[in-house]
Amino acid sequence: ASALLSVCPGDTSVLAGLYGPAEAKISKELPDRAALEVLLRPKVGLPGVQERSREQLLRQTCEAVLLGALHPRTAVSLVLQVLSDAGSLLSCCLNAACMALLDAGLPLAALFCGVTCALQPDGAILLDPTARQEQVSPAWAGGPCSGCAPHHSPPDPLSPQEARAILTFAIASSDRKVLMATTKGSCSVEEMQQCLAAAQRAAGTIFQFYRDSVRRRYSKC
Repeated sequence: ASALLSVCPGDTSVLAGLYGPAEAKISKELPDRAALEVLLRPKVGLPGVQERSREQLLRQTCEAVLLGALHPRTAVSLVLQVLSDAGSLLSCCLNAACMALLDAGLPLAALFCGVTCALQPDGAILLDPTARQEQVSPAWAGGPCSGCAPHHSPPDPLSPQEARAILTFAIASSDRKVLMATTKGSCSVEEMQQCLAAAQRAAGTIFQFYRDSVRRRYSKC
């Protein structure tokens, strides 16, 4: 099974291919569930540290909804090929992964989607930022959201194209539960909650896109 997904704005595209359940190698076999492997391939070159980190986030999200216990001692491989990256790549990969799982007919406890938020210096929240809008100013790039507002003074002047923080959430279709969250930059707990609320609202549009895509696909059969 495969799914091609483009996220807007921009031209971010990821091709997802899913293979399995199939017989697993003895070294990778799990007696109580299917073993899920996620491979993320960049547009050019070989996978690096960033790809490996995203593979782990993608695998953890997929494992949270995949009913792998129904296929013990088998292997499922999800391969994500980046075709173009104009921003919000991780959320695009999450959406492509869910579409591939859905298209393959694997048993799922729920669907999920990815939403990326850019927190602007003035506190405004921008959904699905482009690669340029995802740039975090060095003044705010001290690490992930620490649960408190930064103590240093904001830079002056600060380019409007630079964000204070980038947050990506994986949202489940059932009660909009958060399956995964990753952050870069600095924000307060309140701002993180505001970004999450915006992501949960946006998730409804993505889940409707899933339904429309499946309806179109099978209405042609």
